[in-house]
Amino acid sequence: MAEINWTAEAERWLWDIYDYIIQDKPDAAANVVSGIYAKAQLLTRFPRNRLSVSQRIRRRYSHLLYGHYRITYLIKSSKRIDILCVFHGSLDIDRFLL
Repeated sequence: MAEINWTAEAERWLWDIYDYIIQDKPDAAANVVSGIYAKAQLLTRFPRNRLSVSQRIRRRYSHLLYGHYRITYLIKSSKRIDILCVFHGSLDIDRFLL
Protein backbone atom coordinates (compact mmCIF):
# COMPACT_ATOMS: atom_id res chain seq x y z
CA MET A 1 0.00 0.00 0.00
CA ALA A 2 1.31 3.43 -0.93
CA GLU A 3 1.67 6.37 1.43
CA ILE A 4 0.00 9.64 0.44
CA ASN A 5 2.15 12.74 0.82
CA TRP A 6 0.37 16.11 0.56
CA THR A 7 2.82 18.73 -0.67
CA ALA A 8 2.76 22.19 0.87
CA GLU A 9 1.35 23.50 -2.41
CA ALA A 10 -1.50 20.98 -2.34
CA GLU A 11 -2.32 21.93 1.25
CA ARG A 12 -2.43 25.61 0.20
CA TRP A 13 -4.87 24.72 -2.58
CA LEU A 14 -7.10 22.93 -0.05
CA TRP A 15 -7.08 25.95 2.26
CA ASP A 16 -7.88 28.23 -0.68
CA ILE A 17 -10.82 26.01 -1.61
CA TYR A 18 -12.01 26.04 1.99
CA ASP A 19 -11.66 29.82 2.26
CA TYR A 20 -13.56 30.35 -0.99
CA ILE A 21 -16.46 28.04 -0.13
CA ILE A 22 -16.86 29.24 3.46
CA GLN A 23 -17.73 32.74 2.23
CA ASP A 24 -21.04 31.56 0.78
CA LYS A 25 -21.65 28.14 2.31
CA PRO A 26 -19.99 27.75 5.71
CA ASP A 27 -21.54 24.34 6.30
CA ALA A 28 -20.24 22.96 3.01
CA ALA A 29 -16.61 24.12 3.22
CA ALA A 30 -15.34 21.45 5.61
CA ASN A 31 -17.37 18.76 3.84
CA VAL A 32 -15.86 19.55 0.45
CA VAL A 33 -12.29 19.61 1.76
CA SER A 34 -12.74 16.40 3.75
CA GLY A 35 -14.32 14.78 0.67
CA ILE A 36 -11.32 15.75 -1.45
CA TYR A 37 -9.00 14.35 1.20
CA ALA A 38 -10.97 11.09 1.44
CA LYS A 39 -10.98 10.68 -2.34
CA ALA A 40 -7.20 11.12 -2.42
CA GLN A 41 -6.85 8.43 0.25
CA LEU A 42 -8.31 5.93 -2.24
CA LEU A 43 -5.00 6.19 -4.07
CA THR A 44 -3.36 4.14 -1.32
CA ARG A 45 -5.20 1.13 -2.75
CA PHE A 46 -5.80 2.18 -6.37
CA PRO A 47 -2.97 4.50 -7.50
CA ARG A 48 -3.58 3.93 -11.19
CA ASN A 49 -7.28 4.85 -10.98
CA ARG A 50 -6.82 8.16 -12.75
CA LEU A 51 -7.96 10.61 -15.37
CA SER A 52 -5.47 11.86 -17.92
CA VAL A 53 -6.35 15.37 -18.96
CA SER A 54 -3.99 16.17 -21.80
CA GLN A 55 -1.30 14.48 -23.83
CA ARG A 56 1.42 16.84 -22.57
CA ILE A 57 0.60 16.21 -18.95
CA ARG A 58 -0.25 12.50 -19.18
CA ARG A 59 3.36 11.37 -19.08
CA ARG A 60 4.08 12.99 -15.74
CA TYR A 61 0.94 13.60 -13.72
CA SER A 62 -2.28 11.82 -13.00
CA HIS A 63 -5.62 13.25 -11.96
CA LEU A 64 -8.40 11.97 -9.77
CA LEU A 65 -11.81 13.60 -9.85
CA TYR A 66 -13.89 14.69 -6.88
CA GLY A 67 -16.97 16.64 -7.91
CA HIS A 68 -15.75 19.72 -9.76
CA TYR A 69 -12.19 19.27 -8.51
CA ARG A 70 -9.15 17.55 -9.98
CA ILE A 71 -6.67 16.09 -7.55
CA THR A 72 -3.30 16.11 -9.32
CA TYR A 73 -0.73 13.60 -8.17
CA LEU A 74 2.54 11.94 -9.05
CA ILE A 75 3.33 8.31 -8.35
CA LYS A 76 6.87 8.49 -6.96
CA SER A 77 7.19 4.76 -6.27
CA SER A 78 5.04 1.80 -5.30
CA LYS A 79 5.19 3.12 -1.74
CA ARG A 80 4.74 6.86 -2.23
CA ILE A 81 2.27 9.14 -4.00
CA ASP A 82 2.64 12.92 -3.89
CA ILE A 83 -0.51 15.03 -4.09
CA LEU A 84 0.67 18.10 -5.99
CA CYS A 85 -2.42 20.30 -6.13
CA VAL A 86 -6.20 20.40 -6.25
CA PHE A 87 -7.79 22.34 -9.10
CA HIS A 88 -11.32 23.41 -9.77
CA GLY A 89 -12.32 21.92 -13.11
CA SER A 90 -12.78 25.35 -14.68
CA LEU A 91 -9.08 26.26 -14.28
CA ASP A 92 -6.55 25.87 -17.07
CA ILE A 93 -4.30 23.28 -15.43
CA ASP A 94 -1.69 23.43 -18.19
CA ARG A 95 -0.82 26.91 -16.94
CA PHE A 96 0.04 25.56 -13.49
CA LEU A 97 1.68 22.24 -14.34
CA LEU A 98 3.90 23.05 -17.28
